[in-house]
Amino acid sequence: MKTSVKMPRVADTVDEVVIAEWLVEVGARVEIGDVLMNVETDKAVVEVPSPVSGVLLAQLVAVDDEVVTGTPIAQLET
Repeated sequence: MKTSVKMPRVADTVDEVVIAEWLVEVGARVEIGDVLMNVETDKAVVEVPSPVSGVLLAQLVAVDDEVVTGTPIAQLET
């Protein structure tokens, strides 16, 4: 089953982040809690963990993209 992963809220006062780097390539298997990417806020670099286990089918955002909380960022086959 395909699952859409959405950008979580990374801090109470932050609604928009910049994608710093992807740590998982398309086709790789991830477990719940594995770090998918790092994102930058105006104050810190934050890890974004996978909410489910599965295989990464697609990266829906690219490095340097500005992303708002709730935006689909990846698609996993669970």
